[in-house]
Amino acid sequence: MSLKDLFSNKDKDIKNTPTEASEPVSTNETSTENVSENEVLEQKVEDGTQNSASEGHVSDKASEVLTPEDVKQLAPLYSDVVLALKQVYDPEIPVNIYDLGLIYELNINKAHEVYIKMTFTAPNCPMADDVMLDVKTSVEDVPGIKSCVIDLTFDPVWDQSMLSEEARVELGFD
Repeated sequence: MSLKDLFSNKDKDIKNTPTEASEPVSTNETSTENVSENEVLEQKVEDGTQNSASEGHVSDKASEVLTPEDVKQLAPLYSDVVLALKQVYDPEIPVNIYDLGLIYELNINKAHEVYIKMTFTAPNCPMADDVMLDVKTSVEDVPGIKSCVIDLTFDPVWDQSMLSEEARVELGFD
């Protein structure tokens, strides 16, 4: 089954889909309410948090504040990205990386650029590069996605409490 087939038959009840919010939702910890774009950029430069294309980061649009309307418009795309992530499996465990709890953060900005912060079950995973390439490829194959940047972290360290209910059942923990 191709990714296009998956997206046309996707499950509408995917967990963690953004919902409509009553207040603007930020895709970054830096609040940009009532602050000009230049002030935010200056703050990022001063803080040393400015992202540059040469570093492979999602553009500065990732720090923009999403309105409830933006969240509503991006929700189907978010669901499609989650579905793509559920097609990537840990090579040593027969569970997808999303249900394993390896995805710590998933952001999509108005420009349809995706930022993912993820981990692995062990820091010395010999297949880490292959899995990260699979994640990037799967996400960028989602119709409407322009790019995907992945940051690998081991803070916090992954543990079994991060497994979804589906993963627990599949692995026989429940």
